[in-house]
Amino acid sequence: MKHITEKVDHTLLKPVATWEDIKKICDEAKEMKVASVCIPPSFVKQASEYLQNEIPVCTVIGFPLGYNTTKIKVEEAKDAIENGAKEIDMVINIGDAKAGLFDKIEDEIKQIKKSIGNHILKVIIETCYLTEDEKISLCKVVSNAKADFIKTSTGFGTNGATLEDIKLMKENVSKDVAIKAAGGIRTIGDAENFIKEGATRLGTSSICQVLKNQQVTGY
Repeated sequence: MKHITEKVDHTLLKPVATWEDIKKICDEAKEMKVASVCIPPSFVKQASEYLQNEIPVCTVIGFPLGYNTTKIKVEEAKDAIENGAKEIDMVINIGDAKAGLFDKIEDEIKQIKKSIGNHILKVIIETCYLTEDEKISLCKVVSNAKADFIKTSTGFGTNGATLEDIKLMKENVSKDVAIKAAGGIRTIGDAENFIKEGATRLGTSSICQVLKNQQVTGY
């Protein structure tokens, strides 16, 4: 199942998460050799020290609602990098998207990308709140802003990733922008379907346990 695990951002973003919970997913991440662990900003420094660069640490910015000011998001991102994060998943201002303020969103992404240098930036557009036209416009925004990934969802919205959204993103982002599906990916079949449609990262809190169970049972 390496073709799945190497694409997984092993995620724990529950508000009640403790260091013991974070440490557990770090251990699972090392065992399964995933792409990264995606954790709250408050645990980044501790997790980075614990993992010793064995697995990249990813964290979230402007999460989960996206309406922090750009200045705050930039400072959050810089602080995360200083604490050892290698990847940043930021949430756009969804209200700006609904208002058609795509130039403003593009400028914000550019500022955050500039602030983190060569580190990976994933842009969460929270597809469940958007029309098809808004999704297409945001694909262009993320492409123009030179982000590394476009990401479907926070996992805190009304719905998570859908295959239709992955197909739409694949058709509308530039070739330099990769796609991350997140939210509701709970089975091996889900993971394989999203990969087949073009997702090269999967944000999931459960797939590693599913894969471990499969290794134990042989099914």
